[in-house]
Amino acid sequence: IDDHPIVLEGCRRVLLDAGFDEVLEAAAPLEGFRLYRRARPSLVIVDLAIRGSGLAGLSLIRRLRLNDERTPILVFSMHSDPVIARRALKAGATGFLAKDTGPKTLLEAVEKVRRNQPYIAHDMAVQVALLGSRGRAEQADLTSRELQTLSLLGEGRSYSQIADALGVSYKTVANTCSNLKEKLNAGSLQDLVRLAVIHQVSQ
Repeated sequence: IDDHPIVLEGCRRVLLDAGFDEVLEAAAPLEGFRLYRRARPSLVIVDLAIRGSGLAGLSLIRRLRLNDERTPILVFSMHSDPVIARRALKAGATGFLAKDTGPKTLLEAVEKVRRNQPYIAHDMAVQVALLGSRGRAEQADLTSRELQTLSLLGEGRSYSQIADALGVSYKTVANTCSNLKEKLNAGSLQDLVRLAVIHQVSQ
């Protein structure tokens, strides 16, 4: 369900090439809901911003969930804001994927969501998780390197392992973690790791 013909055609081609038997399309929320009620698809992929109607996709997701709690819903959105991603997941979406991605990642998200497993990109998962305990302004201050470091901490990596993974020195990792503790008001490394592992729930 998307109001951009090129996006519809691109998604349809990727899914058919991957072995889906049939892909149905709708360019508006109401049309999409009616099509869903009629066809009862195994998966719904929906945009959030449709035809200049704000985030009408959120209302559609809630409406779909009132009728069916099981059908997997993957949001495929131009928005990469963690606040919007969290709203979509809270509304009932099974997964969230930004449109600045490739066909391979789209299929990975589709396959995971089809199994009713949550899907959200790694860095976005960290940002969404941290919104629960930190303000949005504080989260926005995190650099890409800090997000990468936080993600690896959440995986249980040591400073040395993080340094190897990122191709930087041990001292750089230690300094990055020191900055993270200050930005996230983590009193100790243990507190920082506790924040970092929250995102694993979304994986």
